[in-house]
Amino acid sequence: MTGVAWYDVRGKKWVRDILILLHPPYTIWHLSYVVLGAALAPALDWEPLIWTLLAFFLAMGIGAHCLDELKGRPLKTRFSDLALWITAGVSIAGAIAIGAVVGVKETWTVIPCMVFGGFIVFAYTLEWGPKGFFHRDEWFGAAWGAFPVVTAYVAQTHSVSWEIALVAAACLLYSLAQRVLSRQSRFWRRKIGEVDGHYFISDDYRRQKHNLTKEDIYAPADLALKYMTWTVVAAAVGMLVAKI
Repeated sequence: MTGVAWYDVRGKKWVRDILILLHPPYTIWHLSYVVLGAALAPALDWEPLIWTLLAFFLAMGIGAHCLDELKGRPLKTRFSDLALWITAGVSIAGAIAIGAVVGVKETWTVIPCMVFGGFIVFAYTLEWGPKGFFHRDEWFGAAWGAFPVVTAYVAQTHSVSWEIALVAAACLLYSLAQRVLSRQSRFWRRKIGEVDGHYFISDDYRRQKHNLTKEDIYAPADLALKYMTWTVVAAAVGMLVAKI
């Protein structure tokens, strides 16, 4: 049976539900943006980086994914609505609390980031606004791509710069590419039951007929997502090592 995502796992029901809910590759991907933003600071302060990573893991890695699962159960987990709401609320509240503490201790410039983060995690996942305005791809790119980079940089330097703006734009575009590919994969995995068709491969001597499956359609997108995941992780680790 085709999983709901390329990182879906088989195993005990509760183990599978927890793992798929966390979206491990994508969570690591977007936490790598936090590392990139912090590593771009002239001098890396490890304490704000650790707190920023924890805040984004709570809000994006746990909270946002719980809220998203409430909308039609796309991951087919067996958690109750109450459990998802409580987990999301506690996780996001924890992230906001961390943002407030870092803001008071380090710099007030983190506070606007905290406010935006607390808003967008609900607005995007719950599709707030007319016709789901805040659930558009542009908001995903901004919230899951540019925002972590900028926030981590601000927590380190207490300021912004043109350099971080350009890197944030790159992360936004990279996240939009992720969105396009993951939408393609999700559609064929979750919406399409079977594909009935065939294709031909021709060479100079013969014409070969092959059966077409839905795996043939979504497999390239999945492979590209795997490569993109480890690309951004490797870049983040490399920049972090350069700071040591």
